[in-house]
Amino acid sequence: MLLLHGYPQTHAMWHLVAPTLAEQFTVVCADLRGYGDSAKPLGDATHGAYSKRTMALEQLELMRELGHEHFALVGHDRGARVARRLALDHPDAVTRLALLDIVPTTTIYARLDQARAISVWRYFFLVQPPDLPERLIGADPGFYLRWTLSEWAGRPDAIDPAALAEYERCFDEETIVASCEDYRAGATIDLEHDRADHGRLIRCPVLVLWSKSGLGSTYDVLGIWREQAARITGRALDCGHFLAEEQPAQVAAHIGEWLTA
Repeated sequence: MLLLHGYPQTHAMWHLVAPTLAEQFTVVCADLRGYGDSAKPLGDATHGAYSKRTMALEQLELMRELGHEHFALVGHDRGARVARRLALDHPDAVTRLALLDIVPTTTIYARLDQARAISVWRYFFLVQPPDLPERLIGADPGFYLRWTLSEWAGRPDAIDPAALAEYERCFDEETIVASCEDYRAGATIDLEHDRADHGRLIRCPVLVLWSKSGLGSTYDVLGIWREQAARITGRALDCGHFLAEEQPAQVAAHIGEWLTA
């Protein structure tokens, strides 16, 4: 199986989940394009370099290079958006899909109200023209990173110090630029691709896990995803946004049981 991380993290976010899953499955944890130690190509006016279609194809090529033509796919946050696109564009490759704590980007922009706009402010801040968000974040990247993690987490000690050190190591100038391009793509070219696929269902079985006090307090998460997939199951977990770090045993158990059902 392939595990894909979210913003503003790296593959290290799976450090409490991957060892348990590896007892039963072959597990690959990858850094997304623009994050961690992966390449960070420059973007352009189209933001195509960071479209989820481009990022998904890159992950598919990685798995093929490792000898895996067919695989289960698990994604959190931005990684879940890449995973969803991979399952749509390459349905024969993805046997099962697990999405952690997201709803589709089209849903986020289409259902905005005052409360949601306040809670998803990065969808408006990070997409501003270069290099406004890059300069503001870059003025104190460590503060911004820690503040972001704290804001989304369900408890103060949610992020292990060793994992936090890894996130801080990787949150450099190139990553800040690339992650803004990731969000800009989400507000432009990714929406175009999603709207072109309107009504097209994800074919493989889908597991959705989400934070009860976060995403689940704002959206009917399972109801939304039932409009996107033919076979779906899921549940809320009692934690903040970082499910794999706040409730690792539950996440590993739900994914393992779902894969072997």
